[in-house]
Amino acid sequence: MDTFSPEEMSRLRRLLEVDAIRRLRLDYAFFMDLRDFDRMIELFTEDAVCEYGPYGSWHGKTTILENYKATFTGERAAPFTSLHVDTNHRVDLVSDTLAVGQCYLTDVATHVAPTENPLVWYALYDEEYRKVEGEWKFARSSLQFFWPERHASSPYI
Repeated sequence: MDTFSPEEMSRLRRLLEVDAIRRLRLDYAFFMDLRDFDRMIELFTEDAVCEYGPYGSWHGKTTILENYKATFTGERAAPFTSLHVDTNHRVDLVSDTLAVGQCYLTDVATHVAPTENPLVWYALYDEEYRKVEGEWKFARSSLQFFWPERHASSPYI
């Protein structure tokens, strides 16, 4: 068979959109761990919301950027002093410009001594993605923390 059916073309288009959203999540983790917050913030919509449990709720790109820079200081400021390992990324396309998804987070500290526990958090990103000018961006990122402290909201409690 040399050509794709209309159904196959539709499925391929959806896969390309899901792949772009998964790349967004990979770029976020890389820029976060690199501590390149200026590049990372470009992955968010102007009106994005970050709901980060014990770290608070941050509204808008300016506030989000300021809070990331304020949170990752001291021994946590250098590149790759932590690793955000994202796995099991689920993505559901709601429309041509809106998607939702979840992915697991294992947050590991690399700046601790080998005799210390490097695990920082086990959590779940619960997110909304919006396509803006042809690019997928984070519109909402809600972290549901499960360990070592539980900071989760419905339906994760």
